[in-house]
Amino acid sequence: MTEDVISRHRPGTAVSARSLAPDLARGVMLLLIALSHAPAFVDDWNTGPAWLDAGAKFVKSLVADNQARNMFVFLFGYGLIQLLASQQARGSDWPDVRRLLRRRGWWLIVIGFLNAVVFVPIDIVAVYGLTLLVLAPIVRARIAALWWTGGLTLVPATLLLAWQSVAAQDDPATIAEIMEPTFAAHLVAALPAWPVNTVVSTVMVVPAMVLGVLAARRRLLDEPERHLPLLRRIAALGLGLALAGRLPSALMAAGAWTTDSAAVSWAVAVAHDLTGYAGGIGLAAAIGLVAAGDREGRLTTALAALGRRSLTFYLFQALVWVVLFYPFTLGLHDDMGYAAALGVAVAVWVVSIVLAEVMRVAGHRGPAEIVLRRLTYGRRRTG
Repeated sequence: MTEDVISRHRPGTAVSARSLAPDLARGVMLLLIALSHAPAFVDDWNTGPAWLDAGAKFVKSLVADNQARNMFVFLFGYGLIQLLASQQARGSDWPDVRRLLRRRGWWLIVIGFLNAVVFVPIDIVAVYGLTLLVLAPIVRARIAALWWTGGLTLVPATLLLAWQSVAAQDDPATIAEIMEPTFAAHLVAALPAWPVNTVVSTVMVVPAMVLGVLAARRRLLDEPERHLPLLRRIAALGLGLALAGRLPSALMAAGAWTTDSAAVSWAVAVAHDLTGYAGGIGLAAAIGLVAAGDREGRLTTALAALGRRSLTFYLFQALVWVVLFYPFTLGLHDDMGYAAALGVAVAVWVVSIVLAEVMRVAGHRGPAEIVLRRLTYGRRRTG
C-alpha cells in the first residue's frame, strides 16, 4: 500500500494553493546558488586584498558549497509531492501522474542540456530530470522505502562530493580555465562531459530529494504554523551540525589552517559535505519558521515572487555569468577576484528580486515556468 498524499491535507485545504514557505525558501536558495557559482568564472582568486578574499572564501565554503544544492534538491523533492497532490485532487490516477512526471523529467533534461551548452557548464536542471525519470515512483513509496533509499544513497553521494572537495583543496578548478574564445567553440565545449556529469550528479541529489518528499508528506512547509516545534528542532539541529561539520573546511578554504595528511583532508571533506545535507534542510526549516510568522512583509512577498520563478532566475544567473565573464562577451574573468565575484553574485540576486517583484505586480509568470508547464501539460493546462 502506498502513502495517500491527499489524506494528509486538512479538510478544506486547497492542494493547488501556493504555499509561502517553499517559495520563500527557493528565493533565498538562489542567493546561495549565485554565491556558489560566481567565483568559478574568475581567473585569479587572490587578486583582491588578501583578508577580503580569505573572508569571502570562508563565507562561501561555510554557507554555500554543497549546501545550496542540497537545499535546492530538497525543495525539488518537496515540490513533487505538491504536484502529485494537485493532480490527485483533480482526479488523475497514478498512471496519468506517472506519465506527467516522466514527461516533465524529459523536458527538464532538455532545458538542462541547453543551459549547460548555451550558457554555462554548471547545471542541476537536467539532473532533476534524470532523477525524476529514474525515481518517479518514489513519490508514492512507503515511508520505510524512502528512508532506505535516502540512507543507501547517502554514502556514495557523500563520497563523490568529498572526492571533488579533496581535489579542490589542492588545485581548485575553475570554469575560467576552460572558457572558449568564441561563442561557436563554447557551444560544443560542454558536450563531451555533460552526460557523465549529469549521471554522476544524479547519485548526489537523491538523499536530499528523498528528505524533501518526506517533509512534504507531513506538509512541514505548507503548514509551518502546525509544525513549529518540529521545525525549530530541525533548524537548530541541521544548522548546528552544519556549522560544526563545515567550519574546518571553511578555515582551510580561507587559508587559516592547512594539513599535509590525506586522511585529515578526507575527513574534513566528508564532514563538510555530509553536514551540507543537514545545513540545507535546516535552512529550509528556518525559513519555514519565518514564513509562519511573517506573511505580509514586503521583503517576504518579493522573495516568494522570486521563488515562484526560480527556474527562470536560475537560468537568468547562468546568462549573466556568460555576459559578464566570457571572453566573447564582456570578458571580466580576469578583472576581478574572489570577493568581487561574491559581490557580483549578491548584486545579481538583488536584481533578480526586483525583476521578480515587477513581474508579480504585473501579473506575469516566469517565462521558463510557462514554457515548462506548456511542454509538460500541453494545451490542456498551461495556467
